[in-house]
Amino acid sequence: MAEKKQKQKRRRPDSDDESELPFKNILKPDPAILETLKQLVLATNPKSSAAASSSSSSKPLTLSDLNLSAKCREVSDLSLSSVQSEIETQILQIAHSILSGNGFAFQVPSRASSNQLYVPELDRIVLKDKTTLRPFAHVSSVRKSTITTKILALIHQLCLKSIHVTKRDLFYTDVKLFQDQTQSDAVLDDVACMLGCTRSSLNVIASEKGVVVGRLIFSDNGDMIDCTKMGMGGKAIPPNIDRVGDMKSDALFILLVEKDAAYIRLAEDRFYNRFPCIIVTAKGQPDVATRLFLRKMKMELKLPVLALVDSDPYGLKILSVYGCGSKNMSYDSANLTTPDIKWLGIRPSDLDKYKIPEQCRLPMTEQDIKTGKDLLEEDFVKKNPGWVEELTLMVKTKQKAEIQALSTFGFQYLSEVYLPLKLQQKDWL
Repeated sequence: MAEKKQKQKRRRPDSDDESELPFKNILKPDPAILETLKQLVLATNPKSSAAASSSSSSKPLTLSDLNLSAKCREVSDLSLSSVQSEIETQILQIAHSILSGNGFAFQVPSRASSNQLYVPELDRIVLKDKTTLRPFAHVSSVRKSTITTKILALIHQLCLKSIHVTKRDLFYTDVKLFQDQTQSDAVLDDVACMLGCTRSSLNVIASEKGVVVGRLIFSDNGDMIDCTKMGMGGKAIPPNIDRVGDMKSDALFILLVEKDAAYIRLAEDRFYNRFPCIIVTAKGQPDVATRLFLRKMKMELKLPVLALVDSDPYGLKILSVYGCGSKNMSYDSANLTTPDIKWLGIRPSDLDKYKIPEQCRLPMTEQDIKTGKDLLEEDFVKKNPGWVEELTLMVKTKQKAEIQALSTFGFQYLSEVYLPLKLQQKDWL
């Protein structure tokens, strides 16, 4: 009996601490929060007949619908036979040029920052039509033109054999020529742009990186995958999006998480059962497969996407890559961007709002501040006044914080209080 009483005495302080967690006392019952989420789904995907008829009559806006002053370039999905035909056409032109005594050079679309354009109507970055010459008979470009020829030959082999390889496989076909994988990767993007196709059309994939867990069932190469039964680690996102189909879900939203640590916390707590959702992460910088998978979920399931990233300039940059695209792959932004992602947290204003202690905040470095100021000059940030306000506050206070800063109130504060309260208050931008 004495031992029992001692155990109870030990438990009581813990339960008191639980009830005294900041803001837990203002949380409404889960059913009330779920009603808020249902309203968000309706706002994202209106079910009224008027909305349905207007959406059926108007197709999504594309680049060709806009009368832009600058001519822009976009790529499309091509079949293997079409990619093969494009490569053979390029090589025949090169052979003709050499036989005519003119040597050869590649006309490569420029992916420099000066050749990028943010289109507000589409809310994404696109590539303008400027090209650069990559001659073989010039000391500054001979190596890069050789790498381009090699990549074209390797892609042609993949088309003939109808197989997929990883970017790493491609690099190891000639390590001495490529020297570093970043060089072969960059030329691979150049080749996709030259041929006018998506990188996926080249049958070159990246290694699996992103993971998904929660209220989603889909087919992966014919096998049905239930993401509620994949354990804490979740299901690796297939590197080949063509394998993915038959998506079904009873989720109310998609939660896009920047980091693996926050993802694991939410997966272990089974946050997706308390608030029906699909949780996805690329474990840092967004990879192509995760970006394609997120877009596919958004477009097919018609669900709102809420983003949870660190409160620093790089967190916002990662969010913008998912939403507006990266400058490096702006030629394929139509396929890689997910429209209308809401910034849920962690936001600079949350640091004071949720009383995050000073010892859990980090001082911004000079590079952080420069990155923040550069972001404030970007058109895709200027378009959203809420983003401008938050980023301005971050640069002014010179403070940043990671998602894990919330662990100061308890390891489960993220899933037990912070996110439920955010959803309850509709606190997203």
